[in-house]
Amino acid sequence: MKEYLKNVEDVFEEVKSSPEGLTAEEAAARLEQNGKNKLAEAKKDSTLKKFFDQMKDPMIIILIVAAAISTVTEFIEHGLSVPTDALIIVAVVLINAILGVIQENKAEKAVEALQKMSAATTKTLRNGKVEVIKSEDLVVGDVILLDAGDAIPADCRIFECASMKIEEAALTGESVPVNKLVKALTLSPDKGDEVPLGDRKNMAYMGSTLVYGRGKAVVVATGMDTEMGKIANAIALAEEGKTPLEIKLEQLSKILTKLVLAVCVVIFGYNIAMYFISGSDAQFYTVALDSFITAIALAVAAIPEGLVAVMTIVLSIGVTNMSKKNAIIRKMNAVETLGCTQIICSDKTGTLTQNVMTVVDHYADNEKLLATAMALCTNAEVESDGKSTGEPDEVALINYAATLGLIKGDLVAAYPRSGEVPFDSGRKMMSTVHLSNDQYVQYTKGAPDEILKKCNKAIIGDQVVDLTDDIRTAIADENTRMGNKALRVFAVAYKVYETEPQVYDSESLEYDMIFIGLTGMIDPVRPEVKDAIVECRNAGITPIMITGDHINTAKAIARELGILTDDSQAMMGADIDKYSDEEFEKIVENIFVYARVQPEHKTRIVNAWRNKGYVTAMTGDGVNDAPSIKSADIGVGMGITGTDVTKNVADMVLTDDNFATIVSAVGEGRRIYDNIRKAIQFLLGSNLSEVISIFYATIMSFTILEAPHLLFINLVTDSIPALALGLEKPEADIMKRQPRSKNDGIFAGDLGFDCAYQGIIVSILTVIAFYIGEWLETGHLVLHHIENSSEGMTMAFFTMAMCEIFHSFNMRSQRGSSVALLFKGHHNIALYGAMIGSFLLTTAVVEIDFLSNLFGFAHLDATAYMISLGLSFLIIPIVEIVKFVQRKLASRKQK
Repeated sequence: MKEYLKNVEDVFEEVKSSPEGLTAEEAAARLEQNGKNKLAEAKKDSTLKKFFDQMKDPMIIILIVAAAISTVTEFIEHGLSVPTDALIIVAVVLINAILGVIQENKAEKAVEALQKMSAATTKTLRNGKVEVIKSEDLVVGDVILLDAGDAIPADCRIFECASMKIEEAALTGESVPVNKLVKALTLSPDKGDEVPLGDRKNMAYMGSTLVYGRGKAVVVATGMDTEMGKIANAIALAEEGKTPLEIKLEQLSKILTKLVLAVCVVIFGYNIAMYFISGSDAQFYTVALDSFITAIALAVAAIPEGLVAVMTIVLSIGVTNMSKKNAIIRKMNAVETLGCTQIICSDKTGTLTQNVMTVVDHYADNEKLLATAMALCTNAEVESDGKSTGEPDEVALINYAATLGLIKGDLVAAYPRSGEVPFDSGRKMMSTVHLSNDQYVQYTKGAPDEILKKCNKAIIGDQVVDLTDDIRTAIADENTRMGNKALRVFAVAYKVYETEPQVYDSESLEYDMIFIGLTGMIDPVRPEVKDAIVECRNAGITPIMITGDHINTAKAIARELGILTDDSQAMMGADIDKYSDEEFEKIVENIFVYARVQPEHKTRIVNAWRNKGYVTAMTGDGVNDAPSIKSADIGVGMGITGTDVTKNVADMVLTDDNFATIVSAVGEGRRIYDNIRKAIQFLLGSNLSEVISIFYATIMSFTILEAPHLLFINLVTDSIPALALGLEKPEADIMKRQPRSKNDGIFAGDLGFDCAYQGIIVSILTVIAFYIGEWLETGHLVLHHIENSSEGMTMAFFTMAMCEIFHSFNMRSQRGSSVALLFKGHHNIALYGAMIGSFLLTTAVVEIDFLSNLFGFAHLDATAYMISLGLSFLIIPIVEIVKFVQRKLASRKQK
């Protein structure tokens, strides 16, 4: 039922109530039938469920399968023994899952926060008497009494109104309290069959606050049926999409799964085929088991065991860094999403603007008198702590006076109030009368057009003169000028009495006044936002303003910020309803400002951009932003002015409410994604070298490396440097690039080619090292059908491990020269430490008896040691040369 379109009598009939309220019996019956006036609680996942959710990642599944197979193989070979390989893999899986749960262990508290916003108690009429009851016990048909400062406990239709003003910013995004009225609304022919939420002036909604006046209202909706309930339901229904990184890692997991299965089948099939072709005397069981063990070794080689843990830890480091820069990340995988953000849909009030009404313009010959009159004709006050309290417009006026040295408290002491005529929406003005020496002075402020109608004189210079048509025209022109700047304009006039007025009402006071001047106020933009938007545009990001405010105000703010260049780029929320989703998607790329929007409009805007293929962020602070924040690729909440609802559904919360922090977060997101790609390239290149080496050795009928050797390389000489690569500083052009496409595969930008050639080079160097070791051990060189060569295996292991350590230095930049970075003084101390640590651990495994015996290695003498070290170092100049050629080729393409 659209109560705002109905007369009060019809509303009472609809809800089966009266201005005297319900009886206690009827209220109890309705409460039993319809339930409490509170919002449904969100379902929470247990910590155990979150833990097992971490196991659903395809990469984790691959690792678990590898561990199981490794355990079976160990049992077949050695019986009941400790499956070392499996334990290592399981440890990696557990560490990753625990880190994920710790980071994401904040349960959804959005609906709980909405419940806290509801009023605790409410004055209502029961059995014709005023009773104070719990707000959750309200039912449809209850009559409630409202005074200034009361939170609105349910959705209500107002039927008595004494200068009521309700602050609805949390619901509509409009920064100015709304003047309320009683009469039924009428539909505008050009706005369809709906009245926007912010224009329903005869309604009071749960979650808003009465800031001025008093009144009575009848409850028409409670609990989940309220507008607030619809938002809570929208939050619950909003789908959380996967981040680009999650999608890329899933793609990678599928590729690796297919690769592992294919390689294992090929190797197993090849060995079995060769057994029958060669007519070997060996038992089939033995050959099959050896082939199976080789296939497992290849599986371990193909799976980057450290990748998931490296990704988790790198993201955790990024989360920590961002928190130091005033951006709190609630979900780790959301960090990199900012790096590919193409659209930022931002709420205006409190995000782009300060959410503080401020006088920015005035028109008066006597500014001191103007400020004095405006400050005295308000009910706003200055508290003992110096903070101004009251209706935002009036707070702006007393703050304006304070800038001229006119403090409200001092003015009140000097000119005590003797009486007033309160504001009402019919007159659009209020008056106060003050004792001034032996006289009484009346100040009246309100809408300029209405104030002028009540004036017959004006102050021009220091003189009081007749209000001629020319002066009226000049005042009207100034009013228009300020209005065109989307300023909220107030006029003020005065009148002097020799004795105190006997009657304080409009008819007795508000006529034949002397016009003083005008003030224009607005919720000003945050000073840092202009530069932040310029930086966003340089980074290829389009800012979109979404607000519940009036369209003229929205346009003015958007022009000032550089978001809007033409009026055709702005749209009213009601106009969105005229389009189907498909039709709206066709025009969404041409609209950068939306005014008078409702919560569902914000979600449609976000979804339209996402459906067009854009990675979309939504920022905001009000309850009305919550559903769209949850629907966006990344939701950004405001930590200071933001509601708990918004903060709890956001992926990222800005602790300083600074739009510019988003720019910093975008840069950090891009840096993290760059570093993750470096780690992926580094780890996959390493795994490819292992696969190629084992595949070659299998074809040539010898063993080059065993599963424990591969696990050591994957978890020590690969994973430790890969973590350090996550700390690499951003490259110089990181905020001058266009956002990457979310459709870019994990191997985009020739990453696949880089993995391939680098893996092949490491394989070649490893095989060469094996053959040299075999030659040093036996004195002759055999290329195939080699019996186990412990020195050859040891040199191959040491060379491959050291290749990875040196190669991590190459990976500081995918295309830039890492050697040049070194000479420019750009250092990654963590990487240097990781390289040294990995080098010492690798040397220890080869040279310390206990460890070398555990891995089946031979001791390397100085010659073998230095040959392996020299071979592995070659990876640096080789990759530097290839990157140099790649840069030259790319430069030619650009020309």
